[in-house]
Amino acid sequence: MKKLTIIGITDKQPPFVNSHVETKIARTRVFSGGKRHHELVASLLPKEAKWIDITVPLENVFAQYRGIDDDIIVFASGDPLFHGFAATLQREFPNAAIEVVPTFNSLQTLAHRITLPYHDMTVVSLTGRPWNAFDAALIEGKTKIGCLTDNTHTPTAIVQRMLAYGYNNYIMYVGERLGNDSEERITKCTLEEAAERTFTTPNCVILVLHSPSITRLTPTFGLPDEDFAVLDGRPGMMTKMPIRLLSLQAMNLGQSKVMWDIGFCTGSVSIEAKRLFPLIDIVAFERREEGGKLMELNTRHFGTPGITTIIGDFFRQDLTTLPRPDSVFIGGHGGRLVEMIARLRHLLNTGGCIVMNCVTKDSKEKFRGTCQMLGLKLMAETRIQLNDYNPIEIVKCVKQ
Repeated sequence: MKKLTIIGITDKQPPFVNSHVETKIARTRVFSGGKRHHELVASLLPKEAKWIDITVPLENVFAQYRGIDDDIIVFASGDPLFHGFAATLQREFPNAAIEVVPTFNSLQTLAHRITLPYHDMTVVSLTGRPWNAFDAALIEGKTKIGCLTDNTHTPTAIVQRMLAYGYNNYIMYVGERLGNDSEERITKCTLEEAAERTFTTPNCVILVLHSPSITRLTPTFGLPDEDFAVLDGRPGMMTKMPIRLLSLQAMNLGQSKVMWDIGFCTGSVSIEAKRLFPLIDIVAFERREEGGKLMELNTRHFGTPGITTIIGDFFRQDLTTLPRPDSVFIGGHGGRLVEMIARLRHLLNTGGCIVMNCVTKDSKEKFRGTCQMLGLKLMAETRIQLNDYNPIEIVKCVKQ
């Protein structure tokens, strides 16, 4: 059985290792890790040691591991079981005997340096990952957010994203080269100050909320219609809040990973959905350039980063490059409803749904007839009337 020992280290040089690890290193001939790890541990390795660099594509690294009968020691940063390489090796070598020898991970170390209790900290890994979890932490108003960074999701990029969407109510702590006796640096600053600085890698970030009373950033069930910027001052060109919430309920977003909003206009449906379900991927379509400007204004006003906006004719878009939807809201179809539903049917995930608000009997019957023709299951309708507006029927179909 293949034996893999994964040893967590910091940037301290040479790394601190206990007697158990020293013995294992002395008895092992094959080692692996990143180039930086090799520089840190080189003085600890036997003279005849073989080193395997961990570089992408990882398949090449794993192929080298499989070609070796001896035990392998892998060096990783911090705690290899904390958003680390150990989970990757467990997936790739499910039958291997794996031992993990951890040290403090970088966020633990930074919290200790600034004497910050971190039991209630939300941890987000941005290392090779999208912004979704970080956006969700902001939208949910988390009081402490710990961020593992990479060369794209840097402290500067984090700050720029936060300030663009109005999240200037955090203090930032940045830990650089943690554990390195001569190069470690801890910085405490406002986001505006951090935007003017550069930070060495590797680094990590802790954000601490200092103004929790900012009401605009408090998650709200039902965003006020009057707070949205609207098309040419026409408030009628927006899905009203009660109808918006009923439509979102019909889409069963709690079970969805990807939502499409077609004909978003002001972006109210997408923004409400993102506020209520911040981890969901939302792709919003609008043919009018003005819609793009409104979406930018309204997402920044309501603090909702992460909505992908596509401007132009829906029927001319290459939809195969986009994540397939679990839920679709049709806010506009340009008189081509039958063609739109037919196109969506092929892309919609099994069990996914399409929801539309119908003002006229004709649009309702066209929706129903098209769904029946395409084998989509029609669901119960909801009828609602607001004040003096015409009644609206919220219709829904499901792909079985």
